[in-house]
Amino acid sequence: MAKTEETSGSRRAGEVDRRTFLAGVVPAAMATVAAMEAAVAEPSTRLAAQPARDRVIGRIAFGACHKLDRPFGVWDVMRKRDPELFIFLGDTVYLDTVDMRAKAAEYAKLAAVPAFAAFRQQVPMLSTWDDHDYGENDGGASYPKRDESQKIFLDFFQEPADSPRRKRAGVYNAHVFGPPGRRVQVILLDTRYFRSPLRPDGGGGYLPQHARDATMLGAAQWAWLAEQLRVPAEVRLIVSSIQVMHEEQPNEKWMNIPAERARLFKTIVDANAGGVIIISGDRHHGEISSMDIGAAYRVTDITSSGLNCAYEPIDEPNRHREGRAFWADNFGMVRIDWQAADPVVELAIHASDDGSVILKKRIRVSDLRAKGAQ
Repeated sequence: MAKTEETSGSRRAGEVDRRTFLAGVVPAAMATVAAMEAAVAEPSTRLAAQPARDRVIGRIAFGACHKLDRPFGVWDVMRKRDPELFIFLGDTVYLDTVDMRAKAAEYAKLAAVPAFAAFRQQVPMLSTWDDHDYGENDGGASYPKRDESQKIFLDFFQEPADSPRRKRAGVYNAHVFGPPGRRVQVILLDTRYFRSPLRPDGGGGYLPQHARDATMLGAAQWAWLAEQLRVPAEVRLIVSSIQVMHEEQPNEKWMNIPAERARLFKTIVDANAGGVIIISGDRHHGEISSMDIGAAYRVTDITSSGLNCAYEPIDEPNRHREGRAFWADNFGMVRIDWQAADPVVELAIHASDDGSVILKKRIRVSDLRAKGAQ
């Protein structure tokens, strides 16, 4: 009886030749990725238009750190608060990679989330990035794909072709809304593109970096910021992806390069800038901090992070904290009562699950006036 022997070229019934399989699957997979890239570059869904420059803005939502494997209910909760503007503080998506196709695909996945898509069709957005949408955990100027990543980031947020951010390195930018007497300036910093290497502490955190040439913003952005702080505004929101006031925690923060934080404070003071409030993210919890930086008023840094991915509670000291920290998913709100005789700014941290107010601080606009201002 003759025996049938299997050879390397034979296959069992139902098997598919490897070359045939790859010929069919690889082009399909590439087509899927290409479609995702196209969805970011040429989105079919138009975003809500930016507010008119003379529009009075009184309700601004903000937040950071959003993961695609967590619940998305925060977008509907925020939408019910009727914000006139939303500021994304960074970590729009989480993908540390030099693969730009994969990065574009990750943004496309977020764009396809119904709750997020509905939110950004109704609420205008401003944005900066942090490390995980930039492309490297705790990344700075050494990240090799920063220019390519910038283009994908701007494409996702449908940045206009004539935007300054399309023509220069880094995603920093500024906007002013409202008429004289009721102006809100939003200054979006880029703490990634130009930042010098940090100094590891050997345990996953960082020690102060005292190198003379170490920078957080880079020369061009520093010069730009000094100009922006002289633009007239009654309320001035400085958006930093990382915390400015916190000093004790070992992770990323402005105090990783102490001279740069001192320079930030000096730049604010030298410009005699009134109305400064800092909003920050990154840390996966919410808190409000403030300190005397040498200006005519105390400056507040309100941190909101973990739109849907807050960390478990830990005992973390912060000598500049007002009240307690909130270790659960959260978003922030800035509300300005322009109708009051002395307008009031209310800063709040809200729980992402039901929108309840957890932390709150009220500041009169008159208490944020620069020296010599009337």
